[in-house]
Amino acid sequence: QVQLVESGGGLVQAGGSLRLSCAASGGTFSGYAMGWFRQGPGKEREFVAAISWNGAITNYADSVKGRFTISRDNAKNTMSLQMNRLRPEDPAVYYCNAGYYSGCRYTPGPDYWGQGTPVTVSL
Repeated sequence: QVQLVESGGGLVQAGGSLRLSCAASGGTFSGYAMGWFRQGPGKEREFVAAISWNGAITNYADSVKGRFTISRDNAKNTMSLQMNRLRPEDPAVYYCNAGYYSGCRYTPGPDYWGQGTPVTVSL
């Protein structure tokens, strides 16, 4: 019964950077793989990045590869997403999720979502 709370969203200029955080409570944080998803206006929720329980494996959507970096600190029960060189297509509500890996593919936990934090990019 992991509870997830995102923070760090806000307004940033195109080309700028923003760091999102996800704080977990309850359950065993290190027992979960973690992921970030986002949902923009008029779009379905899409995968952004994921990280294995020990950080040994990371995966990124092609649209953010090379610009975003996912990390976690199991001692602090936190996960973060460093977003650099933000683009006009990046604005969305960003959600963190606790899940697991099926082989090399991240599988989101259907019941383990945060409330989301909005990211807005100004031109």
